[in-house]
Amino acid sequence: MIKKLQGKKVAEEVGTLYKRLTQTQLIVVGYVLVILIGTVLLMLPVSSRSGSVTSFLDALFTATSATCVTGLIVADTFQHWSTFGQSVVLLLIQVGGLGFMTIGVFFAIFLRRRIGLKIRGILQESVNSLQIGGIVRLTKKIIVGTLIFEGAGAALLAIRFVPQFGLGTGLYYAVFHSVSAFCNGGFDLMGRKEAYSSLTAYYNDGLVNLTIMALIIIGGIGFFVWNDLWEHKWHWKKYRLHTKIVLSSTGILIVAGAVLFYIFEAGNVLKDMPVWDRIWCSLFNSVTARTAGFNTTDTGALRESSQLLTILLMLIGGSPGSTAGGMKTTTLVVLILYVKMNLRQQAECNIFGRRLGEDAIRKASVVFCTNLFLVIAVTLAIAGLENLPMMEIMFEVSSAMGTAGMSTGITRELGAISRILLIFLMYCGRIGSLTFALSFRGHKYSPPVLSPTEQIIIG
Repeated sequence: MIKKLQGKKVAEEVGTLYKRLTQTQLIVVGYVLVILIGTVLLMLPVSSRSGSVTSFLDALFTATSATCVTGLIVADTFQHWSTFGQSVVLLLIQVGGLGFMTIGVFFAIFLRRRIGLKIRGILQESVNSLQIGGIVRLTKKIIVGTLIFEGAGAALLAIRFVPQFGLGTGLYYAVFHSVSAFCNGGFDLMGRKEAYSSLTAYYNDGLVNLTIMALIIIGGIGFFVWNDLWEHKWHWKKYRLHTKIVLSSTGILIVAGAVLFYIFEAGNVLKDMPVWDRIWCSLFNSVTARTAGFNTTDTGALRESSQLLTILLMLIGGSPGSTAGGMKTTTLVVLILYVKMNLRQQAECNIFGRRLGEDAIRKASVVFCTNLFLVIAVTLAIAGLENLPMMEIMFEVSSAMGTAGMSTGITRELGAISRILLIFLMYCGRIGSLTFALSFRGHKYSPPVLSPTEQIIIG
């Protein structure tokens, strides 16, 4: 009887806490819980290949990197983690890529549970949907679409991996890398050949390159864009403004990034390759830099010009409501349009025959400034703690903030405090720096009286 009363009291307290938390706070807390559960599982002896307990910090770093679909690692995924540990990492990548709310709502639908208005609101916030209407239907499409794309990717990769590793291992590798690529996770199992080698052994393999790149791009354009493409097929004029901006900016960034990488590295890492292999590597680096984390060339051997290009691509990231991180393509486009509008002294911020609202411009400015501040602050902090080149530190920090997962190899050399700072950045990068900042605001409050306006000098 006493246990029942205690259980009822705990349930009431949890229910009260749930009602008090805002939608943003619930998302923030939810990701923390997923990371902590993953940390505990990875600390178990059964999770490591040696059968020993993994330290809390290493397990926390790996769980955060997987849940936040980053790809930064402190130990090679194949050589350190057992099959059970790798499965935990894969599950965290899937949950983090789709969002824990998406998966939770899917199971609720499967069990025929009622989806309340607050849950729908949290789901809308989680997948960055423009409207709450039809959000449950969109969730079903997200799950089905994910299964189709990841399944197709696994089937294509199996063509290459099964002959190399055998039927069972080949299929397992195909599924693991397909999920990791689609969710922009960046984790790989190629440590079987050489530790921390990623996909460098497949730098000139057209099948692997095309499959991984396609999965990264599809996962990174966003669920809302999927839905728009599904409804309107190839009718460009019928697409929403968001879809047009995402598709056009994604294409421009991929091509521009590949061309610049080809130019910068023609006399370096691409020097001894045939032209077609150079093109494969340039395209792959341009695509993967925007939050995927795989690499087919030695990232540590890149020139500083290429590292800076990669940093910029990592900070931009993918698109809203996707498996990717970064400040997002739409943020970049809105800021460029806003600058253009002011330089030309135009009255409106227009694109594709539509006018952008003030809310979009305000949010883009906040996201850009918040991300930039975090990157600079953590870069300076790590530079003060570690005796490492500034460019390499900035590369690693940008990779964490953009949840890109690309690394010059210094992550495993960092001290405890520096790793904690990267964990914080990966977390902020996945849930969004703006979402994290707003989680401290609580419920909205509008002051009854506005302060008087006074002019200041700018520029």
